[in-house]
Amino acid sequence: MYLLVLQITSLILIAVGLTAWRVGVRKRNQRNWDEILGRLRMDWSAQSLSEGFPWRPEMRLGPDEAWLRMQGVRGLCVMYTNAGVMLEIADYATRNSHAGQAADPLAIAALRSDAMQIRIFAIVALMQYGLLRATAGVRTNAQRTAIQYTAMVARLIALLQNHAAIILPRFIECV
Repeated sequence: MYLLVLQITSLILIAVGLTAWRVGVRKRNQRNWDEILGRLRMDWSAQSLSEGFPWRPEMRLGPDEAWLRMQGVRGLCVMYTNAGVMLEIADYATRNSHAGQAADPLAIAALRSDAMQIRIFAIVALMQYGLLRATAGVRTNAQRTAIQYTAMVARLIALLQNHAAIILPRFIECV
């Protein structure tokens, strides 16, 4: 009897979870450009990490300097959040490209990969920070996250330049 109740409850929870996920995906796909940009966190900028950012994303900072310039955990949290929004931007570029100006599938795949790596790097660094505070390993993972983030922003700018130049200035203001 208890097993049957547990199975039915499990099925109901799975169905509710899948429905909520599907509704969330549908809402995300219906967002316009301004709504997507509005989700970018603008309380921190990666501009201090690279000379000439965002046009030249090369970062020549050591782990300690990168940690200070990214303001530690604050920068990691912003990069994590913004990487998710940039996934949405890649989806938006794919959905809204015109037949003659289709977004490069390899560039979109690279952006998605970058964003997922940034999110993983940031989570690892945040978990390490929670356990160990700002040790050398935490700062190194934070630096790796920042390097990947600045490179992803540069790739996204190149993609927007080629396929959606009209919306590029607004994006640059936000990163």
